[in-house]
Amino acid sequence: MNKHLIKDTLALFVITAVAALLLSLVYEITKDPISAQKQKQKNDAYKEVLTGADSFEDVKLNNAEGILSEAGIDKKMAEINEVAKGTKGGETVGYCIKVTDHEGYGGDIEVVVGIKADGTVSGISFLSIGETAGLGMKAKEPEFKTQFAEKKVDSFVYTKTGKSADNEIDALTGATVTTNAVTNAVNSALAYFKSLGGGANE
Repeated sequence: MNKHLIKDTLALFVITAVAALLLSLVYEITKDPISAQKQKQKNDAYKEVLTGADSFEDVKLNNAEGILSEAGIDKKMAEINEVAKGTKGGETVGYCIKVTDHEGYGGDIEVVVGIKADGTVSGISFLSIGETAGLGMKAKEPEFKTQFAEKKVDSFVYTKTGKSADNEIDALTGATVTTNAVTNAVNSALAYFKSLGGGANE
């Protein structure tokens, strides 16, 4: 009885060890390609939302959580992940700000927001979004995304009755949770942008 138990235990140990080794090898093989793909996706997003820039330089985050808190945005709602300065010919064109909003219907939504040097939102691009097909996923469509583009405002709000002001966004039908999450992400980016010395009132 004990011999069988020892044999089974050893067999289970060997199987577990081999599985762990294989997983480790797969991770080592795939981590660099995955990292490269994520970097390419991010760079493509930068170019999409800040078309006037030809190069991008990472900017160190400074008190991002505190800045959002002052704007009424708790870290449970959204977080600033990365900031890159876009330049052309040595001149600052604007900034690309990566935000993760935690209020999406299907989970976290990762958005890159492009903001020109004068505070005008130049565009948004999604790095990750898993909302409901046919409803929240319509946030990826140009009809929704372009509502933020070329707008110079302090912050955005969404409406279900049709927009009448520059800072108003038409909510996606049946997906106000997604609309709120994306709007909140853009507002988070705007709040942090102002700490970089920019703002809608400049």
